[in-house]
Amino acid sequence: MKVTVLGAGIIGVSTAWHLLQRGHEVTLVERQPDAALETSFANAAQISVSYCEPWANREAPLKALKWMFSPTSPLLFRPQLDPAQWRWGLQFLAQCNDAAFERNVAQLVALGSYSHAALKDVVRETGIDYHRLERGIAHFYVDQKSFDGAAGAAELMGRFGVKRRVVSRDELLRIEPALASYGDRIVGGTFTESDESGDARVFTQQLAALCAARGARLLFGHDIEQIEVAGGAVTHVRVRSRDTGVLTALKADATVVACGSYTTPLLARIGVRVPIYPGKGYSATLPLLEPERAPFVSMIDDSRKIALSRLGNELRVAGTIELGGFDLSLDTPLARKRCEMLVRRIEEVFPGVADTRLPAEGGNPRFWTGLRPATPTNIPLIGRLPVKGLWINAGHGTLGWTHGAGSGKALAELISGERPAMAFGFHGFEADTRLPRAARAQASLSPGS
Repeated sequence: MKVTVLGAGIIGVSTAWHLLQRGHEVTLVERQPDAALETSFANAAQISVSYCEPWANREAPLKALKWMFSPTSPLLFRPQLDPAQWRWGLQFLAQCNDAAFERNVAQLVALGSYSHAALKDVVRETGIDYHRLERGIAHFYVDQKSFDGAAGAAELMGRFGVKRRVVSRDELLRIEPALASYGDRIVGGTFTESDESGDARVFTQQLAALCAARGARLLFGHDIEQIEVAGGAVTHVRVRSRDTGVLTALKADATVVACGSYTTPLLARIGVRVPIYPGKGYSATLPLLEPERAPFVSMIDDSRKIALSRLGNELRVAGTIELGGFDLSLDTPLARKRCEMLVRRIEEVFPGVADTRLPAEGGNPRFWTGLRPATPTNIPLIGRLPVKGLWINAGHGTLGWTHGAGSGKALAELISGERPAMAFGFHGFEADTRLPRAARAQASLSPGS
């Protein structure tokens, strides 16, 4: 078939790759001059199957209310005069209970495990080098009450086949000696040996180049003007070159929308509403001053809800979610406070290891922000839309890198008439006709329902 894929982040490029693997003719459209220059550009760099947890849980509403008054809180809800934000918020609140949490975890972990295997297959086949570290992910706690709850989280992941284990402070320091200078404040942690880290941008751009080498048509620097629909089916997609202004009509047997947070406004133009809302996340990438003292194990700091990963001779720290629309500014007082919090925390935990000077002090922390496309369940929408020939692969929230390879493979399988081998409720499909009988209970909450 001829397939047009809209969006060249990790999700769109992975979809294109797996479609090419199945013999389809692919056109990949992206408004930026290269792949992975938006949401996939500078994320936390973690492949974290053991942290495939939804934001919505029974404690989330109270925490979100408390965090509204802190400019550096992990999750900041900034009320807007936007019906979509409030609609999303109400749907999110409906997921803040134990039954929904477990249901959602089941699907997120299933997709995470499937995706990790798919990523390994792609790396094995292509040999892409992206600062990959297979050293696991450690989660450290400085608060005893929070650490006391770690066993429950590890046990939940264990039920879905993920070996996330609780470790003492001493064992954690043996796993990652770089924590030694901060060790007296750590009360314990968890560790998942099977998780890993790497640069999503580097991976995605190299995979896009390989797509081109396999015959994909890459239309980078092209704005998506409109998906044209007639008689309940896609007729073509209008795209315009940013360089020349030339308008092109792309006709295909299938069109995939993988535009992250911008999936929502694009589909709204043709009357299709999806529950995806942008969550603004931040990161800082810091040059290492003392590489021999820097960590190799990727980590999660529970107290700040931030992640950090080593990428060669740099350290990436990322975190916080801000629900306030499509704002991408980095120069507001709020954005500066959130960025500076990331850098200060690195200096607290790893003093002197990285160059944590702010720009005003002569440093170059390379601050970045991107919009994480989140559904209320945090389960991405992977499947078909009610318009014939139109498919979706979006809504991955903070797990786009973790779920990218598998999401692309799964959608390519669906478009090809195959059945992905995991317990997951695909959008636009009846769960009980797509999944093995034993898995139906786990997939009972379809993001399309």
